[in-house]
Amino acid sequence: MGLFWALEPEKPFWRFLKRDVQTPFAVELEVFDGHEPETQRLLGRAVHERDFLAPGVRREPVRAGRVRATLFLPPGSGPFPGIIDIFGVGGGLLEYRASLLAGHGFATLALAYCSFEDLPKKFDTIDLDYFEEALCYMLQHTQIKGPGIGLLGISLGADICLSMASFLKNVSATVSINGSGFIGNKAMYYKENSIPPLGHDLRRVKVAFSGLLDIVDIRNDIVRGCENPCMIPIEKAQGPILFIVGQDDHNWRSEFCAQIASERLQAHGKEKPQIISYPGAGHYIEPPYFPMCPASLHKLLDKPVMWGGEPRAHSKAQVDAWKQILTFFTKHLGPSPKL
Repeated sequence: MGLFWALEPEKPFWRFLKRDVQTPFAVELEVFDGHEPETQRLLGRAVHERDFLAPGVRREPVRAGRVRATLFLPPGSGPFPGIIDIFGVGGGLLEYRASLLAGHGFATLALAYCSFEDLPKKFDTIDLDYFEEALCYMLQHTQIKGPGIGLLGISLGADICLSMASFLKNVSATVSINGSGFIGNKAMYYKENSIPPLGHDLRRVKVAFSGLLDIVDIRNDIVRGCENPCMIPIEKAQGPILFIVGQDDHNWRSEFCAQIASERLQAHGKEKPQIISYPGAGHYIEPPYFPMCPASLHKLLDKPVMWGGEPRAHSKAQVDAWKQILTFFTKHLGPSPKL
C-alpha cells in the first residue's frame, strides 16, 4: 500500500478527504519504459479502486429536528451496535470513517455540527443539547441495539465526545483520537452546567524552518493539572474511554493530555484508561492507508500550520489504530448480528 499512503498533494497544504463515499477512491497507475525527464513509452496502465461502501451498506441522510447527519447501516436486518462519529473544527459533514465502520457491522452516524446546511457557519460554543439530540435519535432508532451508544471523535470532535460521555446518559464506550480533554477556545454548556475555555496565547506560535506555523504550545498553561476547571469531568463517564494519541501531534500535546486524563480518572477512583501512543504519528490519524496530512490551512487561524508525523510511522499507526478501534467497540458495544 506504499503507493497510496505515500501520496502527496499536487497543491501545498491540501488534506486528502473523501467527500462522496458513494464513489470509490480511484488511483490511476501507469508504468513507463525509462526514467524522467526523457520521453517514455507507456508499458501498462491500471486503475485501483478503494470502495467506501461495502456491499449491502445503506446510506440514509438524517434531518431530524436540529440534527444534520448521515446514518450508515450495515447489511442485514439488525439491530446493530451504534456509534456517533464526530470530526474536528473544520466542520462540514464527513462520511468516510462512518461508512467504513458500517462495513464492519456498526450502525454509524456521521454527525455535522458547523459549516453545513443551516448549522452555524463557524464553531462558536459546545452546546451539548444539540449532541444529546443526536444521541436520542440513535437510541430511538429501530435498527440500533441499545442500551448504549459508542462515540468516536478526532481533535475537537474527540473533546466533544468526551464531554458527551461525561454529561449524557447511555454512552457505553468512547474513543478519543488526539483529543485534549480540555475545553479549548470556546465554553461548553449543558443545561445548568458550563466549563470555561482554557484559552490560548498567539504569542506562543513558533515558525518552523519551513515557514509553517507550529501551534503545539499556544494553549495556556494547565494550572492545577488534572483538577484544572477547564478540564472535562471525564470521571463522570459511564463507559470506558480509549485514548489514541500521536506522539508527534503538533496541534497540541495529545500524549501529555492523555496522561493528565488518566491521572484525573484515577484521582476520582476510576480505573486507569487504555492509552495507545504511537511514535512518529501526527495529528490526523485517519483510517488505514489514507495519505498523511503534514500541514494544511487552520480553520481558525486561516494560515497553514504543521500537524506533525513521519509518513511511514504515521501510516503504521493508522493501520493499528483502526484495528484497536474496531476491537474496542466490539468488546464494549457487542458484536454485530451475523449476516
